[in-house]
Amino acid sequence: MQIAVFTFNPFGENTYIIYDETREAVIVDPGNYGKDEDNRLESFIESEQLVPKWIANTHAHVDHVLGVSFAKRRWGIPFVLHRTEEPILRSVKVYAPHYGFVHYQEPEVDQWFEEGDEITFGETTLEILFVPGHAPGHVAFYHAPSKTLIAGDVLFRESIGRTDLPGGDHPTLLRSIREKIFVLPEEVTVYPGHGPSTTVGHEKKYNPFF
Repeated sequence: MQIAVFTFNPFGENTYIIYDETREAVIVDPGNYGKDEDNRLESFIESEQLVPKWIANTHAHVDHVLGVSFAKRRWGIPFVLHRTEEPILRSVKVYAPHYGFVHYQEPEVDQWFEEGDEITFGETTLEILFVPGHAPGHVAFYHAPSKTLIAGDVLFRESIGRTDLPGGDHPTLLRSIREKIFVLPEEVTVYPGHGPSTTVGHEKKYNPFF
């Protein structure tokens, strides 16, 4: 399994393309906004001869969904999200213009998933972990064979996600990290929604919130 990261939009959001030797891929949290960022995403996929199969989101805050409609149109693939995130997604069109995203287009969700479901592409399977707190329906994607976690905005390098947005809850976030992420092997690499990657072991030792 291979991972490519793109940092998009003014929020510095990390968009991930995950693919394997079959060239099938999943696009996680497409935050691309505007023609230049759309072209960066498209050019990489074309140059690597990838075949996207899914758009999978950890959650539905504006910076993580800006590119979903583009990806759906460009590759004709389904958009999957945790059902609890539906009101969060629907609210984006209301506040996106206030952040300057006047061309945001709301995507339709094609499939809802729950904890315990899996996302499969090529020869790769990602396990879905339910980790609410930053957002009510936030999930993370775990690939045990490579010890890789796509964590969204739950856990950052020596920090955690904010909980002052609608649906956020600080105790719930801390519990999600302790019970779902810190139980994973310490060598697991954590790829967050913003900033550099880290490991479970590093965060257990150095994260000031723990």
